[in-house]
Amino acid sequence: MRSAVEVFQPSTYETAVPYDLFATLREESPVCWIPEPALGPWREGPGYWAVFRHADVKHVLRDAQDFSSHLGATQIRDPDTPADLRFVQSQMLNMDPPDHSRLRRIVAAAFTPRAVRALERAIAARAAALFEAGECDFVEVAADLPVWTLAHVMGVPAQDRRLLYDWASRVIGYQDDDYAGLSTADARALTPIGRLAVAARPEPRPGVNPRSRAALSDMFAYAHALAESPVDGESVMSAMLKGGLTEAEFENMFFLFAVAGNETLRNGIPGGVLTLLQHPAELARLRADPSLLGPAVEEMLRFWPPVMHFRRTATRDLTLAGRPIRKGDKVVVYHASANRDPSVFADPDRFDVARTPNDHVSFGFGPHFCLGAHLARAQFRSVLRELLAWDVEPAGPPRRLTSNFQNGLKHLPVRLRRR
Repeated sequence: MRSAVEVFQPSTYETAVPYDLFATLREESPVCWIPEPALGPWREGPGYWAVFRHADVKHVLRDAQDFSSHLGATQIRDPDTPADLRFVQSQMLNMDPPDHSRLRRIVAAAFTPRAVRALERAIAARAAALFEAGECDFVEVAADLPVWTLAHVMGVPAQDRRLLYDWASRVIGYQDDDYAGLSTADARALTPIGRLAVAARPEPRPGVNPRSRAALSDMFAYAHALAESPVDGESVMSAMLKGGLTEAEFENMFFLFAVAGNETLRNGIPGGVLTLLQHPAELARLRADPSLLGPAVEEMLRFWPPVMHFRRTATRDLTLAGRPIRKGDKVVVYHASANRDPSVFADPDRFDVARTPNDHVSFGFGPHFCLGAHLARAQFRSVLRELLAWDVEPAGPPRRLTSNFQNGLKHLPVRLRRR
């Protein structure tokens, strides 16, 4: 019999998301206590309540009064020091209303449907340029588009885009030896501020939380330099620096753009393509009826959620699904489990490109619903629309990212041939 602690262990996810275990826990223990043993430099934690049912997940995400994003931030791993906690609490993702609402209003203009529509033609052209005949690693192909898009939005010069890739790799892949120390940017090709950032990069040290300010000091140095001397006039970043944000809020906003806005597509697009390859009848169905593009994107997001969980902290003693939860307890909602809840999704383990309605929670729910969802969907649609013009087949086995948080691929070898 499988143990509930497996949902916490990164090694569990090296081969697959444990949907069978999620199904058992949804049925038998929908709110379940999970131990938090030491994992390498990640010291032992107090444990947490894991939430597996769709309705309970949405309840926790909706109710910021009982389940705070701010008290302990939104990662299972506690920040290492009180100073680290105070720093990450300045990030919009780790705030509760009304502070969260204040920051969200400042950046919302960059992500409205109207703003995204203005970008869509450029995104589609960039997506089309990524494809060429022959063998390639589709993870690398897919990584280009979110980096290019975010660099465009943030005002990051073309020469420095690879820095966004490296910063995201260090954060999303810190549990994976291949990604934890990744540095692919060629310093000779960077702008002067890009070279300064590379020179300021701290040496990776065992035990240092990769989401701490110390571990990302090079990224924050770059953020300030870019905002103070924007390359092409006023940028979103320079506007934020002048718009009343504290230094910590500004740095965390740069983090949110550069990493969180990057990782979702970098995980989701290759995962969606792999899902199509594993379901050739559904790929053929989509080719025959491109009007299914919108529902297909939503189904890929449901079937392959880029982020598997987020944490909240109980603000008072309460009961959830019959379980007594104490003030200060960690409460972790599993989006990946909620997306396969049979009480919401008929035949939930079936991949159906025409599925509707599709009440997945891959973009979250409630006050923290993903601000960049419109932009993410636009990029996903552009890649998928271009993919339909190509024959694509596996050229080798995929390799998953080792992470209990990110549902990612490190490699997806494919062979492309224009139809």
